[in-house]
Parts: sequence; structure tokens; C-alpha cells
Amino acid sequence: MHQLGWVLRFFASLVIKELHGLDAFYFFGPVFFASLVKISITTAAGKCAYRGCMKQLIKTTLACLVLGVSVSLSAQDLTITNARIITSSGEVIERGSIVVRDGSIVSVAPGTPAAGDINTMDANGMTAMPGFIDAHRHINTGPDEKAQMQALLEAGYTTILSGGGPAEGNITLRDHIDSGLINGPRIIPTGRVSLMIPPEQARAEIRAMALLGIKFTGEIHLTSFPGPTDQEMEVLRAILDEAGKAGVMVQVHAVSSQSTMAAVEAGVKRLVHTTNKNFLDTESAQLMAASGVMVLTTVGFGSPVFGVYSDDNVPTFRDGNPWPDSIALTSQVPELHMGEEAAHAPLNARTLWDAGVVLGYCTDTSYDPTAGLDHELKILNVMFSMQDLVKMLGPNTAAFIKMEDQIGDLAPGKLADIILLDGDPLEGYWNWLKTKVVIKGGVVMVDKR
Repeated sequence: MHQLGWVLRFFASLVIKELHGLDAFYFFGPVFFASLVKISITTAAGKCAYRGCMKQLIKTTLACLVLGVSVSLSAQDLTITNARIITSSGEVIERGSIVVRDGSIVSVAPGTPAAGDINTMDANGMTAMPGFIDAHRHINTGPDEKAQMQALLEAGYTTILSGGGPAEGNITLRDHIDSGLINGPRIIPTGRVSLMIPPEQARAEIRAMALLGIKFTGEIHLTSFPGPTDQEMEVLRAILDEAGKAGVMVQVHAVSSQSTMAAVEAGVKRLVHTTNKNFLDTESAQLMAASGVMVLTTVGFGSPVFGVYSDDNVPTFRDGNPWPDSIALTSQVPELHMGEEAAHAPLNARTLWDAGVVLGYCTDTSYDPTAGLDHELKILNVMFSMQDLVKMLGPNTAAFIKMEDQIGDLAPGKLADIILLDGDPLEGYWNWLKTKVVIKGGVVMVDKR
């Protein structure tokens, strides 16, 4: 480990020497810092986890040296004029302007700024909203990553929280985007950890994530029926304890009322799906709100998908298999009947919302991003107003991923993650599907005007 530390210090010093400034330190900081940290891990599992972290850190550093590319695209100074602006409070500014400097919003106001900007974008009456955030979508590096990331941008997404790792692949994808090798949304990596391992091994894996700079676990599955086992809960409590020390947020997949409340009682603060296997009562929702639990939607989970996998008007599940027979657990446990998830999830989402739970947005889809956005919004439209959705997709989802001080609203001081829609999103969800311009951190990524 001592020799490995010197290797890492050598590579990190070369990179940081070449790439001056805060952006370079932010990007390579975890690599450089990890090389200076002396860690004593006594278990065999811990040693393996450490070696895996070191391997990924070296690979990331070498990749950036070979590519020889800039750490981040240059943010633009930009003024957007003649836009209908919708803020997270529901305020609508007709024919307003947004001024962007160094990648951040400095003003949002009616009319046109007195001082003109060389780089001005006329929105021609289109609607400006914060860039969409999907807080649970399974992504990874791979041969199709360029097309997949471009499709996410064109749907209006500027930030994605990975659904479940793997950490190394997520980091590679993030680095490809941050370096400018490909275009894509802001990627927040996650790391995998299982409940089917000893508690000490799970602790070691959390420490390994933290060493890589990972701030969120991927989804950790709890058994739905009859509920989580004693072993699952023992390991989960160990993960929560270690994650609290390491600064890693634990995300749990709990989709029955039994597993949902077991997670809440254990101290979980992030649930990646709204309960869909049965109904939640108001008392449970109120307890969740009082506990500070945040939940994501995925209300379209049980509803049939049309027009994605075929054009024959045959309903499919989200993976392209027959609906409802292929829905997980539907035909395996007596508590479930065919397709009932389609009713449970939307109603539970409204119950949680009315109880004061912070409900954020996600699709948990892997197919075309615009089709996934359409499907989730279509189901949310049954239970929520468009004003509700502005709050849900904006500040609520930003809070879920712990970026509420940076994104999720069009306000001074926020990152300039802005989309222009060719329609009024307060009129109906279908206008949320008409993204024409996407700006991420002050950089125009898509312009289809």
C-alpha cells in the first residue's frame, strides 16, 4: 500500500500541475487525497475492497493523462430573453430574462436587462424551467454511452443520480462527460452493496465507496413479503452506521408497506421508490414525514407501456415483456394480484405528499428517456397538479440528491441548468416533452430552435 500511495501521488501531482485551478482540484481531489490517506483494514473483504478502489483511482488518473483533455467545458456568459419563466414557487414571469455568468444564474427578472450581452438567446416566448433531474435511472459506461447520454440531454435532463452502480463504471461515465469526451447530463455515481454479506464486509464496502468519492449507495433491496429478514436488517443497520461515519447516503428499495416501514424504523432517509405492492395508510405516511424520509416516485412502475418496444398496441411491462405477468412478484406471492401496482403506486404517492413527505422524481427506466418521461408524467398527472410537478421535479428532487442549494430552481446563485420548452408546462404534462434548448452549468448542450 505504501508503494501504491507514492504511485498515486506521482500521477495526481502530474495532472494537477498541468490543470490549474479549482475545477482541476475538484475533479482530481479524491484521487490525490486517497493517496495520502493511510487505512488499516483487517478483514480479507476489506483488503479486496481497498485494492478495488486503488485500481479504479489509478485507472481514472491514467485515463485523463492519456486523453489530455480539459476537466470541464467552459461555462458561457449568456442572457436569455423573451422567455416565460417558471420558478419553483409557482411564480410565472412573462417575457422575462435570465442572466448567466460563469455557469451560474445571477438574475431572473421581467423584461430585458439594461446592459446588453454579446451572447443573447431569444427564447421567442418559450418556457424556461430548471433542467430535469432523474434521481434513479440505471446508467453505466459502455459502447452506447454517447448516444444514451445525448438522448437524456435532448429529453431535458441535466442531472442523473445512478440507480445502482457499479461504482467504477459510473465514475468512468461521469469522467467521460466531465472531461468533454462525450456530452451528457451531470452524473452522480453510486456504489453497490448487498445485504447478503456479513455486516463487517458491508462496512468495508461502504468505506471503499467513500474512498472513491461516492456519496450515495445504489438501491439496497429489502424483501417485500413477508418482510425483511433478520439478517437483512442486521446488515442494513451496519451499513447505516458505517455510512453515517463515512458521509455516504444510503438508498433503499422497499416496495411493500412491510419493507417500507422496516426501513423507516431502521433510520433510512432515502427510499428510491414509492410503495407499490400494497397500500400505505395515512398514519404510516405521517410517521415517514416526521422521520425526515424522502421518497422518489416511480409511479409508472405497474402501468403498461405502449409504443416503446413495439407498435402493435399490445401492453408491455417496462422491460418489454408481457404485462402484467412479468411484473416482479406478481405471480409469486398470494398477497398480489395481476397489475395492482398500477393503482398502489399513484395513490400512495398522493398519500405521502399530503402527509408532508418530500416526494422527488425518478423514472427507473432504461428505455428512451423522452418516452420514460412521458410515461411517468402521464401517471403523475392523474394525482398531481402541474404546480405540484414543478415542485416535485425541481426542488424536491434536488433535495433528494442533496443539491438543493445548487439546482432545481431558476434563482440567483443556482447553477445555470435551464431548459426551454415549446409550450406552457402549466397547461399540461405533454408540454414537458417539448424540450428545444438544454443548458447545463451555463453551457448550451442542445439547441433545436
